[in-house]
Amino acid sequence: MPFDRRLVSKTLSTIASASVHQILVDGLAEGPRHARVVGITGAPGAGKSTLIGRLAAHRLKCSDPLAIIAIDPTSPRTEGSLLGDRIRMEAISADPRVFIRSLPSLSAEDGLTDNVVEIVAALDRLGFEEIILETVGAGQTAFGVRELADVEMLVLTPGAGDYVQAMKAGIMETADLYVINKADLSGADRVASELLGVLARSGTGTPPPVIQVSAGADTGIVELNAAVDRCLVLASDPQVRSAAERGRLRYRIRKLIQRRLDEAMNAMPEQTWTGPLRDGYLRVLRELSAEPPGTPE
Repeated sequence: MPFDRRLVSKTLSTIASASVHQILVDGLAEGPRHARVVGITGAPGAGKSTLIGRLAAHRLKCSDPLAIIAIDPTSPRTEGSLLGDRIRMEAISADPRVFIRSLPSLSAEDGLTDNVVEIVAALDRLGFEEIILETVGAGQTAFGVRELADVEMLVLTPGAGDYVQAMKAGIMETADLYVINKADLSGADRVASELLGVLARSGTGTPPPVIQVSAGADTGIVELNAAVDRCLVLASDPQVRSAAERGRLRYRIRKLIQRRLDEAMNAMPEQTWTGPLRDGYLRVLRELSAEPPGTPE
């Protein structure tokens, strides 16, 4: 299915920079979601972008057109981002059925980016059947992608044994399937075994699938694609979808409030941060409650 690449680019640029006021007034992201969202997370260097490039070639058989949103970290010092994920998706970057956009994480601290809900909704409205959402990285608390994705995939690599143990109380409990990438390297079987052990001890029923792949050689991608399909079928259950929609609304409201707080604090004069704590606190509260005219109640 063809799409207007320039229109999509322009729309996302506008939405990515929209203020909280603009989002509320324009009603962005309102209405039910139809596009499937596959979230892919994992530590930096796990090969997520290369893996996405290989997986997307298979997803196109049932998802045309397909959008890929890759989140890159924003520097707290320069506020810049590399935005280089497209380079590692060379195999599909020229495909007319695929739209790839790298976005900076900006003020988001959950592995995603500001206005990510509205960005996903815009791609949905523009006709994309499936959206692959690559997070900036993973840790014990950076699992905002769980609230947005129908399927969450966690990517690990050989040598990540200690990492598996470190994550078992965080994102390890949220994924729908687990991928050991670069499985041609030594230690892949050990990581898979340790991961299966952690999942078996979690007491959450049948453990999610653990699949070994080598994205560079396209090994295991067919099996991974089939596992994504099975997870999407489970996510389409009406009760599961209803619970997911409630979670997404809760996530969206929380993120808007956090954004509005950041906006309020950034608008405060410098003397706010040199006076008594109580005075500064009350000033920020007053600024937070001073919504611009026209904001919906």
